[in-house]
Amino acid sequence: MINSISRAETKALGVNQGLLEKLRIRFSAQLKSLLLEKGWLFFLVGFLLGRAIILSVVSPFAVAFLAGIWLIHREKAAKVMLAVLAGAISYSVTHGVFIMLAMTLFIFMAGIFKNFSKQQVLLPVFVFFSTVAPRLFIYSLWGQLSSYEWMLMLVEGVLGTVLVLIFMQSIPLLSPQRFKPALKNEEIVCLIILLASILTGTIGWEVYNASIEQIFSRYFVLLLSFVGGAAIGSTVGVVAGLILSLANVANLYQMSLLAFSGLLGGLLKEGNKVGVSIGLLVGTFLIAIYADVAGVIPSLTETSIAIVLFLITPSGWIKKLSRYIPGTTEHSNEQEQYLQKVRNVTAKRVEQFSDVFEALSKSFSSVEETDEDGINARRETDYFLSQVTEKTCQTCFMKERCWEQQFDKTYSLMENLKNDLADGKEPNHKSVRDFENHCVKNKKVMDTMKDEISFFEANKKLKKQVMESKRFVADQLQGVSEVMDDFANEILKEREHHEKQEMEIIDTLTNMGIALEKLDIYRLEKGNVDLEMTLSFYEYHGEGSKLIAPVLSDILNEMIIVKKEDVSPFPNGYCQLVFGSAKEYVVDTGIANAAKGGGLVSGDSYRTIELGEGKYAMAISDGMGNGTRANEESEETLRLLQQILHTGIPESVAIKSINSILSLRTTDEMYATLDLAVINLHNASVKFLKIGSTPSLIKRGDEIIKVEASNLPMGIIQEFDVDIVGEQLRSGDILIMMSDGILDGPKHIENIDMWLKRKIRNMQTDDPQEMADLILEEVVRTRGGAIEDDMTVIVAKVTKNSPQWTSIPVYADQAQ
Repeated sequence: MINSISRAETKALGVNQGLLEKLRIRFSAQLKSLLLEKGWLFFLVGFLLGRAIILSVVSPFAVAFLAGIWLIHREKAAKVMLAVLAGAISYSVTHGVFIMLAMTLFIFMAGIFKNFSKQQVLLPVFVFFSTVAPRLFIYSLWGQLSSYEWMLMLVEGVLGTVLVLIFMQSIPLLSPQRFKPALKNEEIVCLIILLASILTGTIGWEVYNASIEQIFSRYFVLLLSFVGGAAIGSTVGVVAGLILSLANVANLYQMSLLAFSGLLGGLLKEGNKVGVSIGLLVGTFLIAIYADVAGVIPSLTETSIAIVLFLITPSGWIKKLSRYIPGTTEHSNEQEQYLQKVRNVTAKRVEQFSDVFEALSKSFSSVEETDEDGINARRETDYFLSQVTEKTCQTCFMKERCWEQQFDKTYSLMENLKNDLADGKEPNHKSVRDFENHCVKNKKVMDTMKDEISFFEANKKLKKQVMESKRFVADQLQGVSEVMDDFANEILKEREHHEKQEMEIIDTLTNMGIALEKLDIYRLEKGNVDLEMTLSFYEYHGEGSKLIAPVLSDILNEMIIVKKEDVSPFPNGYCQLVFGSAKEYVVDTGIANAAKGGGLVSGDSYRTIELGEGKYAMAISDGMGNGTRANEESEETLRLLQQILHTGIPESVAIKSINSILSLRTTDEMYATLDLAVINLHNASVKFLKIGSTPSLIKRGDEIIKVEASNLPMGIIQEFDVDIVGEQLRSGDILIMMSDGILDGPKHIENIDMWLKRKIRNMQTDDPQEMADLILEEVVRTRGGAIEDDMTVIVAKVTKNSPQWTSIPVYADQAQ
């Protein structure tokens, strides 16, 4: 019963909290809409600036603020005028008349030049005249102007001109939608001046003898000291105190109070809100010593109310404000995110250029393989002899006997002569005598061959030069591609901040007596740890793998190994060690293959590929038919697969891309199958993608699991769906992948699947290479030693990774 009641209360509490959160969000949205979108914030500011007066009679704020609104939010100018006028009248009727005349004159001048392209240049001038002219008119009504009145009038006009420039930068900051990623120092000062000017409009307002302007000025000092530190806090105190003291000369000492409190609060910001509040209290007590005793209690009251307002200010508001103040943690995080985006975009663009250069390199590469040199030479010889015979044998009466009845002999004799001439020497005496006995126009043929050989050699040399030039360009483009690819990887490699782990690593290595000079942590993602250390050893004896890697494994809760060691050959030298995540599972592979008829070139191709992010891929491709052309098709398929998989593209997308390339690349009916298995070395899961390939087998103890899928070979159709078959492997499982030659090979066996499973189950070894050799041997034996088709077997054993050195608990001594 008690449990049911407690569960009901918990559920009700959760519902109430959710309701309160929804109400808070709705209230914030409505308040934001009311103040910013509907402009009530500008109306409130206009009302207070209409009341703002310094030096008893000077009021430069109202017209300057109206000028800023006219420039930035002209649609709100009329309502702002009414708010300013209302504030001015609330102070005094005379002041209201002056503000009304000044604003009217400004609107008149701004309206005349509203279509002027550089109106913002004229606005300060308009403000000066619209401030000075009404004041001159009012003073003239009272009689002749004194020198003091002339001075006040000019000061008011100049201050209004300066304030226009300040409000032009401050007014946009009142709209968070227009906030920049960071505020400049001058923008912060302009915003402080605007806030202090607004507070000037509250002079005379009190709550229990506590002045409103002093409460909020101290609140702003607390807030900005906590956000920006001592520099920002003291700046706020000086600016706000100066403007408020001009409004009320009796409060001149308040400038010292605010400035000192801002400095002290900024220095104590590490103590959070309480520390900053103590700074204001200390400043208040110290300045109160020099003030009247009667003013101590109101000053403490103002400070106490400001501290309460500061303490109840939501942390979310403070964090949002911190994002725009340079030097804060939030601003640094914002900058890092921006730099990360720029870095990612730059790296991606560099990688794209790298791919372009690599594609250009392949387009310049020679399409003629080394094993086709004989075919090309025979083709060139045929072309040369055709040129000679066209000029000699076409009109000969013995043409039919030579080229129809004795073609091979005639071709051989002329080819021998051509080879001798091509070497730059006179034809062999025996070759000449044999040709003279065979040809009735031997002299004419030989003369023609000598004439044509120069063109033949020149053409051959030119082709060779072109091929060398293309190869040179291809090598250069490939070099550029590799450099840009390395550069993209370096851009993406950034140092991350992991203070907790960094301090733990440093303390542990220090306690172990290892001199750590530098520690750079780049990534601490599970399964993708990347960190570098620079250490000093008198003599290095493998401490990286024996001591440091096990310690890191215990700290980071995963297996860490040494990826790279750069050891100094000198005593007390610096050693650079790179550590990374070890794979949870390792794959040991064995491969056996045989070409049709025992030849050297197989139509089957295979790859074992170490992919990033802890993946291991195995692939078999069987080109259509046998021999060189089938090998080219299968090799090209796997080459494209390897390049695309290394980019991180999903396997199914990669296979579709390869299929499109193969189907559009040539009109020849040459296709290739693909059998791909991708093993995740972190959890031993495997994905099979089979395109026209044979089933695979998984041996788990005495159990044999068959994995199969059906798709057409690649290159037949441009659009097709890739079926992905997933399996979960265990430590000790053996994966067997085969080409179709293995299953089609056994002769006089009715059920090949059962026969193959039985052979694999009865094998006394679990070594992958031995198993691959035995499977291939068993298939060949059933054919009496004949190899009727290309055969390929890949055997992979998945085992749990066992480190050479176990982890060392960091706090082992403390546990004892």
